[in-house]
Formats: sequence, C-alpha cells, structure tokens
Amino acid sequence: MSKKLGLFLAALVLVVSSFFIAVNPASAATVEVKMGADSGMLAFEPKEITISSGDTVKWINNKLSPHNVIVEGHEELSHKDMAFKAGEAFEATFSEPGEYTYYCAPHRGAGMVGKIIVK
Repeated sequence: MSKKLGLFLAALVLVVSSFFIAVNPASAATVEVKMGADSGMLAFEPKEITISSGDTVKWINNKLSPHNVIVEGHEELSHKDMAFKAGEAFEATFSEPGEYTYYCAPHRGAGMVGKIIVK
C-alpha cells in the first residue's frame, strides 16, 4: 500500500510541477525598422510590417540622418525629436489593432513613409 501511495504522490508532484513549467505567458515582440535604407534611399526598411497587439516597434537610425517618426493621428506614439547619430533609436508599443501610417518629417516629400498593421 505504501508503494502505491508513494507512486501516487510522485505522479501528483510531477503533474502539478508541469503546470508551472508549461504555463509560459506570451511575450510581446520588438520589431526593428531601419530609418534610412541600406541602399542609401530615404526610406523605412521594411516599409510595411505586421505585428500583434502589445508588440513594440523600434526605429533605428541607419543612414542619411536626421530622421524622426510621426505616427499620423497618434501623437503619443510619435517621436518628434531628430535622431542624428547612427544607432540612435525610438520605440513605441502598439496596443490597439488597426493600421498606422507614419513618416519622417524632414523626408516625407521624398517618400519616407511606412505602415504598421496591428492584429
């Protein structure tokens, strides 16, 4: 009888501990977008991204600075300050599903516009 009880307790501990190991909360992702394409074009690279609600976009100054990020209709997600140095970065977390158009204020006329689709 004690052997069965010991086996039962061992199985119970194994099952209960597996819940703590298997339950892994979904973690939000950070997606990087270059400000200024590797080719030297005044563009965001990639130009369009699709992310999940709660994910963060990190814009990294790459080439042909200065750059900034203005998200149309969303001042709280925008970064009006200019990034002058390579590697300087801005981040914004997108919590609401939808489509967001953004641009670099100094280079919008040159076509430096991007889109974020949040699922």
